[in-house]
Amino acid sequence: MLKFLSKVRIEFNALDPRLASCMEFLAQCNSRKAKESNPACQVLVKRRTDDHHPQITVTFVNGIEEAFDATTTTAQSIRNMILEKGQFLETEQMFREAGEKWPVIIPEEELLQHAAGTKPRKAEDKKL
Repeated sequence: MLKFLSKVRIEFNALDPRLASCMEFLAQCNSRKAKESNPACQVLVKRRTDDHHPQITVTFVNGIEEAFDATTTTAQSIRNMILEKGQFLETEQMFREAGEKWPVIIPEEELLQHAAGTKPRKAEDKKL
């Protein structure tokens, strides 16, 4: 998971009963496997004393930052989102290294073409 991130910032008040997501996400970030995937990723913890809601902010390796309200988002949901975006980043990097334009734009007529080795779509399937 940390492989796709350059920085993780976890903010919470230790007395706030809504901090479960922050603590779970922090545990995931501190796991041996996560740390080995990207030792350069900074994991910062800010213990707050005000009533600001628990928050997790991640910065992807491409510089994009995303903040999550940890009172309404589970640690697993945040992790899944990071992995999805990470796969997108890997695909983008692969295309760029191959000298291809990004994003790849597939013409509409190519999307509708029959692919060899697959069944052609029936008329009633196309209505769905």
